[in-house]
Amino acid sequence: MGSIVIVGAGECGARAAFALREMGYDGKITLIGAEPHLPYERPPLSKDGLSGQLPPKYVADAERYRVAGIEVLTDTPVSAIDRTDKSVTLTDGTSIAYDRLLLATGARARTIAGTDDASRRIRTLRTHADAEEIRRELAPGRKLAIIGGGFIGLELAATARRLGAAVILIEGLTRILSRGVPEDIAAVVAARHRAEGVDLRCSAKIERIDADENCARVVLADGETVDADLVVIGIGAIPNTELAAAAGLAIDNGIAVDATLQTSDSDIYAAGDCCSFPLCHYGDRRVRLEAWRNAQDQGTLVAGNLLGAGEAIASVPWFWSDQYDLTLQIAGLAEGASTTVRRDLSDSAFILFHLDDTGRLLSASGIGPGNAVARDIRLAEMLIAAGKRPDPQALILPETKLKALLAA
Repeated sequence: MGSIVIVGAGECGARAAFALREMGYDGKITLIGAEPHLPYERPPLSKDGLSGQLPPKYVADAERYRVAGIEVLTDTPVSAIDRTDKSVTLTDGTSIAYDRLLLATGARARTIAGTDDASRRIRTLRTHADAEEIRRELAPGRKLAIIGGGFIGLELAATARRLGAAVILIEGLTRILSRGVPEDIAAVVAARHRAEGVDLRCSAKIERIDADENCARVVLADGETVDADLVVIGIGAIPNTELAAAAGLAIDNGIAVDATLQTSDSDIYAAGDCCSFPLCHYGDRRVRLEAWRNAQDQGTLVAGNLLGAGEAIASVPWFWSDQYDLTLQIAGLAEGASTTVRRDLSDSAFILFHLDDTGRLLSASGIGPGNAVARDIRLAEMLIAAGKRPDPQALILPETKLKALLAA
C-alpha cells in the first residue's frame, strides 16, 4: 500500500492529499502542519477574515479528512528529513516513515531587521493568528501604518478603511504594485485608495521602527515620523526551505524542482509557495509563485506525479486582488514584453495586453468593478497557454471576441 507524507498543511498540501484519494491511492496519507488549525485558505486573511472576525476558511472540515482516511497532525512542526531511512522526524522525536514525501512548507512573511520580536505593536500578516491580532486594532479612532504597497498591504488598507481605522501606507519605491502590475493599473488602485482616505507615501525610506506596549513610531530616512497604534509589515515572503536545505536538497529561490515538481531526490517532491520551477510558456524560466491558484493547481498536479504520472506543469500564472469594489486580475508574466495595447471594456474597466517582439501574447492585466474583466482575462490565459500571436489591433477593439482569436 505504501505511505505518503505531506509536510505543510496549507492549501497546497491539503489539495494534494484529497487529490491522491480521488486518484485511487489507498495507502497511508499523513498531512503534517505546524499551525494549530486544520488547513485553511490564506487570501481571506487580508479581506473578510479581518472585517468579519470569522474563523479560518477551512479547505475541509475534520469529518471530511476522517472519511477520506487522511491523518492530519496539527501543531506539529517537523524538525528533520532523513533521506537514507526515508523518514521525517517531528520536534517531539517521533519518526514517520514515507515511501514518497511532499514538501508543501509554504512561505513566511519577510520582516524588517530589528522588528521580529520588538513589540505586539509591530506585526506581519501571514497566519490566522496574525489576522486575529491585527483585527483588534481596526476600528474608528485607531491608526494603522502599513509598510509595503503590494497586494497584502493594499488589501489590508482597504479592509482597515472599511472598518473605520485611519491608514498610512509607506512604500519605498516610486509607486505601489511595482512587482508585476502595470503602471496604468497601479495608478487606478492608488487613486482609489486616496479617494477612500488612505495616506499613500511612496519613495519613503524607513530608518527604523520604534515601539512599546502602547504605540509604534516609524522613523523615515528624511527625519519625518509616523505614529500609529499598529504597524503591519507587508514586504513580501520568504520560502520555507530550511528542512529541504538541511536534508541536502537543491535550493534555488525556493526548493528547486523540475517540471514535474520532483526535487533533486526522486522520492521527494515540492509544491506551492516553497518551490521554484521551470515555466514552459516562458522558455523554462525558473519562477516561484506565491498565489492561491498556483497552490491549488500544483497540489493536484503533484498528487498524480507522486503516483508516477510524470506530468509537467502547463498552467499559466494567474493572480487577483480585491480592493473596495475593484478587482484586479493578471494572467501570465509581462517580463520581456515589447508591445502593450489597451482594451477598454467600459468607463471603469480595461485590460492591458502585453506581447513580445514576435507578437506572442505574454500577459494580460485588467481592472474593473466586480467581475468586469474576469471573462476576458480567462480567455487571455487560454491564448497565452496556446502560444497565440493575436493581431494587436484586434485586441484593442472591445467588439473583438477573444474566443474567436483563440480558435483562429
